Amino acid sequence: MLATLINALAVIVGSLAGLALRKGIKERYQEAIFAASGITSLVIGIQMAMKTTHLLALALALILGGLLGTLLNVEGAVMNLGERLKRRFDKGSEGSTFALGFLNASVLYCSGAMAIVGSFKAGTEGDFSILLTKSVLDGFMSIIFAGAMGPGVAFSALSIFVYQGVLTLVSVWAKPFVSEVMLAELTGIGGALVVMIGLGLLNIKKFKTGDFLPALIVTVLLVLAFPYVPFL
Repeated sequence: MLATLINALAVIVGSLAGLALRKGIKERYQEAIFAASGITSLVIGIQMAMKTTHLLALALALILGGLLGTLLNVEGAVMNLGERLKRRFDKGSEGSTFALGFLNASVLYCSGAMAIVGSFKAGTEGDFSILLTKSVLDGFMSIIFAGAMGPGVAFSALSIFVYQGVLTLVSVWAKPFVSEVMLAELTGIGGALVVMIGLGLLNIKKFKTGDFLPALIVTVLLVLAFPYVPFL
């Protein structure tokens, strides 16, 4: 759990730095920060999405996961959580921007293979190297994201702490089920979600990214079905 705590603290420190740099910046320069955040998200998302080797499974996961998330209104639930955090800790910022920062940063930091593999290595081998490397990367990304989307980004540290903490605690039980194919497909679907974030930041197309989070669960089920459904 120590490496996960360091990861969460790195996001908080990076976010505070981004917020400090953001103060007093004119709107036209803030637009440049948004553009940089959007392009960075697209690059990261495309790199992650290219890890998939089963495009049909990725498409099915997005469709089924999106339908399920829409039915359950996952984005609405996450946004409501973000707005409650805002009311509790940051009454001065705009609610929707705070919640979007929390949602987008949480997806970005928790959807990659480093979070999964790093948590498993920390839990089963006591090897913190991957999570510590991820902490540095997330810290620098938080500077950019917090500068663009505000203090909600800092609160994604809660998502990191819960998500990676749970993975670390259950790593001994879950590790046998996580193959290279599973990691590749989860990274691919996570990349698709990050691409959605990038397109939204660039004002190209707004997606309810949170409603597609169940696609991660659908991906796990589809990968487990690969031996029985070869065409996937």
